[in-house]
Amino acid sequence: MTKKTLLCFGFGYTARALAQVLAGPEWRILGTTRDRAEITPVEGVELLTWPGEDVPLDGVTHILLSISPSEEGDPVLNALGARIAELPSLEWLGYLSTTAVYGDHDGAWVDEATPITPSSQRGDWRARAEADWQALPELPLHIFRLAGIYGPGRGPFAKLMSGRARRIVKPGQVFSRIHVEDIAQVLAASIAQPNPGTIYNVCDDNPAPPQDVLGYAAELLGLPVPAEVPFDEAGMSPMARSFYGENKRVRNDRIKAELGVDLRYPDYRSGLRAVFAAEDMERFVPPADPPGV
Repeated sequence: MTKKTLLCFGFGYTARALAQVLAGPEWRILGTTRDRAEITPVEGVELLTWPGEDVPLDGVTHILLSISPSEEGDPVLNALGARIAELPSLEWLGYLSTTAVYGDHDGAWVDEATPITPSSQRGDWRARAEADWQALPELPLHIFRLAGIYGPGRGPFAKLMSGRARRIVKPGQVFSRIHVEDIAQVLAASIAQPNPGTIYNVCDDNPAPPQDVLGYAAELLGLPVPAEVPFDEAGMSPMARSFYGENKRVRNDRIKAELGVDLRYPDYRSGLRAVFAAEDMERFVPPADPPGV
């Protein structure tokens, strides 16, 4: 059996989930991190410090790009794009982008054919990075536009348990989401049946208002549902407010029709129940009411 080599630029939350799906004797997996001291090692994954160490590209068959771009562009493309483009062994390259490239559509549905009209800085940087990677000829590029990511260790439960959660309400606002395990299965399905040049929206079936998601998580924890806070009175940071500046529903038909993906968590309710179980929230004991309440 010929061993394949996956190189993950940015061995973060999503790359870890993919590594767990692919783990086995047929794969060699490498992942980069800026600081090894800040990352928990994963069995079978070779960690590299990058920028810093030389990245061994020879023999790499698959590359996952998950490092965020900046105003200077995509850091991997800037540093190693020419070498990557010349790799004779490369079979698949996956770029993790974001649905923010679509900008605001006032709650309407978008799909992969919707024109790119980013309305935020992060969306603009991602759109430019997509185009820069697409400009490299003969690259087996696959673009994955991810919705809001959640999963074990990344969800609403910690904020609810700390008492810091707020149900911020902006009328008509919805967000699309995706459980990290479903991202991993989409990536694995694409690796199994590559189709260079294809763009995939990666999201669940149920765009929903953020206050509904937080309310359901509170119910799972057995906590009172936090009171609603009007968006205009929420006093949010500029970054947080920018997320509310984009309102759209994202279609995911292509990952189903072309990759045969059957989402494990097609809506936030099934996804949050899974996170609840994974984090062993059944043991959570709601805080007692203070005296006199």
